[in-house]
Amino acid sequence: MDYKFPEDLKYTTSHEWVKLDGIEYIFGITDYAQHQLGDIVFVELPEVETIFEKGSNVGEIESVKAVGDLIMPLSGKVIKLNDKIVDHPELVNSSPFEEGWMMRIQISLPTEIDELVTAEEYKEIVQKEMQ
Repeated sequence: MDYKFPEDLKYTTSHEWVKLDGIEYIFGITDYAQHQLGDIVFVELPEVETIFEKGSNVGEIESVKAVGDLIMPLSGKVIKLNDKIVDHPELVNSSPFEEGWMMRIQISLPTEIDELVTAEEYKEIVQKEMQ
């Protein structure tokens, strides 16, 4: 299976991606994660303005075969949600890096970005999981 691993993103070992956009960070789940979940039928997101610690549960993704937690990749405040995926959760499957993003966050601890992995490192994590 050929998964996409965009080089301009940072990744978590729990299969989220993060992208710097100006002073905000956008995040979503990876191509590998959406493929493992299968057809996504429901996404539950937190309230805007909610503050979360890195690693905390910020929502749920439900597919036809599983329910998965959405894990906050960096500490910070939720500043915008992707309302499109609430009504059209299948966007996470068809476009995990473009239209299927989860939320925008204002991070509170910039040094945490250094704890995320590169596309190459994430690709190795996925390859190990597939063995």
